[in-house]
Amino acid sequence: MARSKGERGWPAPPEPLPVAVVDNHTHLDSVVTWRADCWHRDDDGTAADGPAADLAAHLERAASVGVTRMVQVGCDYESIAWTDRVVQDHPQLLGAVAIHPNEAVRHAGIVEVAPDGLEPEEPHEVGLADAIDVVERAARDNPRIRAIGETGLDHFRAGPAGRAVQREAFRAHIALAKELGLALQIHDRDAHDEVVDVLLADGAPDRTVFHCFSGDASLARLAVSHGWYLSFAGPVSFGANDELRAALREVPPSQLLVETDAPYLTVHPFRGRPNAPYLLPGTVRTVAEVTGRPLEDVCAALAATSEAVYGTW
Repeated sequence: MARSKGERGWPAPPEPLPVAVVDNHTHLDSVVTWRADCWHRDDDGTAADGPAADLAAHLERAASVGVTRMVQVGCDYESIAWTDRVVQDHPQLLGAVAIHPNEAVRHAGIVEVAPDGLEPEEPHEVGLADAIDVVERAARDNPRIRAIGETGLDHFRAGPAGRAVQREAFRAHIALAKELGLALQIHDRDAHDEVVDVLLADGAPDRTVFHCFSGDASLARLAVSHGWYLSFAGPVSFGANDELRAALREVPPSQLLVETDAPYLTVHPFRGRPNAPYLLPGTVRTVAEVTGRPLEDVCAALAATSEAVYGTW
């Protein structure tokens, strides 16, 4: 049975948080390409007709519920330029830039079937070295870009040749973050051990963040022991994710962050509907419930940790 328009639309804003927090990983360039009143695609796969959601409106809606600051992540060739520009125009935003591991495969010209079983996408015309040069220029020249990311390994979306390329791109991004003194945001999908191996072999930047942490309690304890930061998104609220909630309990407030990863990974009970920074309070409240800490204390700690990683806005 098809879902109704109401079930596809943007969820209503949640109750405001008692203390303002930071969404430390969001893709606003993707959020604003969806119309604000209906999240769906037409039968031919194209976006539904209608005006794109307005960035200023999204920022205002987020602020109204206590999400006053965000880290906008540009992790493909086109979104890097968008991020570079928009963080200079909006004081609520800082930026992170990188070539996503799956994009690195395409920039390297690799065409192979991965474990996801999907038809491989066409390679990009721009080579990988040139793409990483774009990341470096944006990060070096714009003081409002405070992180390199998301970068890392995605073994679900890459075969053997692609994984080798991802590893080299990951190492290049690590080196760049260290050279520029920036934080590092990691994408880790089905590659926990390999990501840790690279970080330990090359030396992780001082401020290393596991974006949308997906590991278990053991990985959380390892990350905490190395001083790395763990960022939790909507999946921590999903009913089946008891292991992820166990991992959350291993993280001290000084190493804990939250994010939306919008427009993806919408918090329960809105899974499958559009995500945006204004829905972050649902994840924050889940963190408070799982850790047994007062909501106000959780919010204050999240804000402080965000500034420890990215600096002031």
